[in-house]
Amino acid sequence: MARRRKRRPLDKTPGQTQITSLSHDGRGVGRDEQGKVVFVDFALPGETVVYEPVMKRKSHLFATTIEVLEPSTHRIEPRCEVFGQCGGCVLQHLDEAVQIQYKQQQLLENLKKIGDVQPENLLEPITDKHWGYRRRARLGAKFVPKKGGLIIGFRERNSSYIQPAGGCDVLYPEVSVLFPKLRAALEQISCRERIPQIEISVADNAMVMIIRHLESLTQHDLNVLVSFAKHNNVQLFLQPGNLKSVHPLYPSNPDPLYYRLDEFDVRLEFLPTDFIQVNAGINEQLVSTAVQLLDLQAGDQVLDLFCGVGNFTLPLARCAGRVVGVEGDQALVKRAQHNKKLNELHNVEFHLGNLFDQEMSGDSHGGWLDQKFDKILLDPPRSGAAEMISRLPRFEASTVVYVSCGPATLARDAGIMVNQHGYRMTHAGVIDMFPHTAHVESIAVFERGLYD
Repeated sequence: MARRRKRRPLDKTPGQTQITSLSHDGRGVGRDEQGKVVFVDFALPGETVVYEPVMKRKSHLFATTIEVLEPSTHRIEPRCEVFGQCGGCVLQHLDEAVQIQYKQQQLLENLKKIGDVQPENLLEPITDKHWGYRRRARLGAKFVPKKGGLIIGFRERNSSYIQPAGGCDVLYPEVSVLFPKLRAALEQISCRERIPQIEISVADNAMVMIIRHLESLTQHDLNVLVSFAKHNNVQLFLQPGNLKSVHPLYPSNPDPLYYRLDEFDVRLEFLPTDFIQVNAGINEQLVSTAVQLLDLQAGDQVLDLFCGVGNFTLPLARCAGRVVGVEGDQALVKRAQHNKKLNELHNVEFHLGNLFDQEMSGDSHGGWLDQKFDKILLDPPRSGAAEMISRLPRFEASTVVYVSCGPATLARDAGIMVNQHGYRMTHAGVIDMFPHTAHVESIAVFERGLYD
């Protein structure tokens, strides 16, 4: 057996480079003296920086900024004291107005390079407040005696370690202020060394925390947690195993969680483990924008794919003749059907369907796959909607609105729609769902048959 070559130690000799652009993950892009591409953390276009290598690859180098020799005019002082260590935000050093411009550029570059398409019109970015916007979060937890005991916070950048945090300015303020109290409560329980994470959700009517614990809790532990929940007005759930094990501790029979979309007089109830959009203010604008872009008429038949709890489906039903929502998670379909009844909507139906299944048949999924629709809304996960895009022609829809959380997969799917299925990309724009991060959310409109 051939011996594996030992990897040479990384040469951490500092280098100097001029940053020409930003990468998809928010790193500055430059070149070293040999012309090799260098991705530099916390460096901005137009800057000259001194960097220290942190990881080497055959064709490129990863590095971090150790000195800014010529700063960008768009560089600002980060608001968070742990910026640079915490992996939650990567763009706090970039002016907020320029952040959204960078994301728009990322979208357009992906559309051109990957899909060979470009929108006929750019939509105005959908923006809202830049701080205190996040209503959902997953915090890591670890008991580290050398760091003073239990620490909670987000993962460090490029590391599995947890960055201790006394709060977080991108979270809802009522969540951020509870960090010290939560830490103090968890410090008192017997299995504090076996608590890996805490999930937090804020609904219109309540704040929820789910404590993941890998050992059984004693009665003393339960009393401590109940006291914390009572005094801080928190619905507290426990998770001793997988997601199915999640159950309420306090109160024992909590009120249903919900959020409202007042423009459409819709109330959506959800469980703490359900997916909802992280940014409530942006979500309200996004739903409104999607409905407007679909230009719904009273008799329109609309298909909503990847519908979740009905976030788009129910508002669409207020404006269209009939709406069909399809979702691959049975629990979410059940919740969507509940929300349909809650809002007394009779022109909407929900179906369970594996939207990533190439062999899916219409008969086995309620017959919707073989029906015709006037308009379609797509809101897939980051992996995109390739399987559904291949089926688009059968629906004969004149308009498709695609909401995306991955510009690369949107570009791939857009290329197929335009270059193979005869659609035009009439509009596209970015959505500032996650300020101060490199995540690019977007929305695009496709039309067909305009010149037939």
